[in-house]
Amino acid sequence: MQEPAQRIVRVDHPDDAAVREVAAFREHILQQISRVVIGQREVLDYVLTALLSGGHCLITGVPGLAKTLIVRSLGELLDLKFSRIQFTPDLMPSDILGTEVLEEDRATGHRQFRFAQGPIFANLVLADEINRTPPKTQSALLEAMQEHHVTTCGRTLPLPPPFFVIATQNPIEQAGTYGLPEAQLDRFMFNLPIGFLSEEDEVSVVLDTTGQRPAALKPLVNRERLLFYQGLVRSVPVSHHVALYAVRIAAATRPVEGNPFPFVKKWVTWGAGIRGGQQIILAAKAWALLHGQYHVSADDVRRLAVQSLRHRVITNYFAESEGATPDKIIQEIISKLPEPKSGIR
Repeated sequence: MQEPAQRIVRVDHPDDAAVREVAAFREHILQQISRVVIGQREVLDYVLTALLSGGHCLITGVPGLAKTLIVRSLGELLDLKFSRIQFTPDLMPSDILGTEVLEEDRATGHRQFRFAQGPIFANLVLADEINRTPPKTQSALLEAMQEHHVTTCGRTLPLPPPFFVIATQNPIEQAGTYGLPEAQLDRFMFNLPIGFLSEEDEVSVVLDTTGQRPAALKPLVNRERLLFYQGLVRSVPVSHHVALYAVRIAAATRPVEGNPFPFVKKWVTWGAGIRGGQQIILAAKAWALLHGQYHVSADDVRRLAVQSLRHRVITNYFAESEGATPDKIIQEIISKLPEPKSGIR
């Protein structure tokens, strides 16, 4: 399976100036967003990584942890069109994609249909509580997330680049929710659990949100520069042995004949597909660039493997009864799987 061509600016290779610029961009973003979002720096780092690599994020956390604020603030800092979709049980696909409306020209009396774009036509889309709507409506996002266009009213319409979806799930109040299909989960680059803040950070939130509102955030880069950064990510070099390492980690999650880890066959019903290795490497390219590196290392692969694979590993009853979560399984694989030697083919 190959990823579709992205509408980004193509770059031959990252030079010194470009690498320094992207690393500085990360620092400026984190510095500015910390004015309105307390803590959650690690989550912000992963969201930025997905954004620069053209991926999508699924964030899971209880209410009040700044999930919506993170996305909205990011849109302001990057000067992107932001759209929030509140998913509910009665939401229809047309509420997301848009629909045709009949309009009458008052001067001529002539009537014609006009397509009214839905909230999906934005650069940064927040799909809030995505698991509260039925699968039929959830599937309206599949084509958009994978192909960066939508088909509606008999027409295929492109989405404005860059296009980035952050979906949130609430782990409590599970009544009336619909689990995301595996095919849709696979479209997300990262699955990011977001936890409670430290006591010190929580005190800061309480004081900041009950005092004067902070000044509005101002854009740091424009849309065209962000597309350039996305093109730069694609040009970051990856050695063969590092790519092989990512592929072997993803393959080791599959309970198939020849898997060297018995615990995978015992605990896993379905493992990561080919997209798992693709997403690890693409994310590692963005992570390397954001942190001032010129190439992807095995450490980058290890750092991003859990976030890239946890939603692609489907566990069974034995895993649940023994407390073997996808995170633990992936971490166990990483600890036991030897890193390929440089130059290996």
